[in-house]
Amino acid sequence: MGTLNPTRRVAYLAGLYLLAIVLGVGSAWLWLTRIGISGVDAGAWRVNLLAGSRDADAYTRARIALGAVLALDRSETLYYTTDHDDTGAPLRAECRYRIAGSPPPARWWSLTAYAADHFLFPNDAKRYSVSGESVTLDSAGRFRATIGPTSEGSQNDRSWIPTTGEGGMRLTLRLYGADEAVQRAPESLATPSIQRIGACS
Repeated sequence: MGTLNPTRRVAYLAGLYLLAIVLGVGSAWLWLTRIGISGVDAGAWRVNLLAGSRDADAYTRARIALGAVLALDRSETLYYTTDHDDTGAPLRAECRYRIAGSPPPARWWSLTAYAADHFLFPNDAKRYSVSGESVTLDSAGRFRATIGPTSEGSQNDRSWIPTTGEGGMRLTLRLYGADEAVQRAPESLATPSIQRIGACS
């Protein structure tokens, strides 16, 4: 660099600074959105044990802020999230999925679908989540919900969350007032299965 004239030296240093900024911002974004999500797995789902806690690290707080989620402490609410189905394939807004399982042992629970931009999917029905109040249990005491562009039943099916557009998708299962056993060992929860139905539109 000692042989560069002053103008080239400034351009060279500016390029190095720009590269450092891009790498720094890019690695932080990758960490916040793709890797480094602390917690434990329960089936296809992951539960962050520090969400809403005073012990949450800076990355956990940043992830929660990025997702625009006002997280409560673990003793109040457990948040299970996933961006893939039971086979490990990424969830896609243009695909249809069947979510099925036993109602989680909690005072109240809900399942919400988010688009890749962390916002809810706009839809005419203004239906963004399902809960224990909107799903019907079968004879075995299990529920079933549909997430995707079309419903398995009628367009008024309250157990269907409509999605629009194309791209990635994330699901969040919230347990409010979860049983003490689940609070102690969140990975022990029998989480709902996530199966893709048919071809994607």
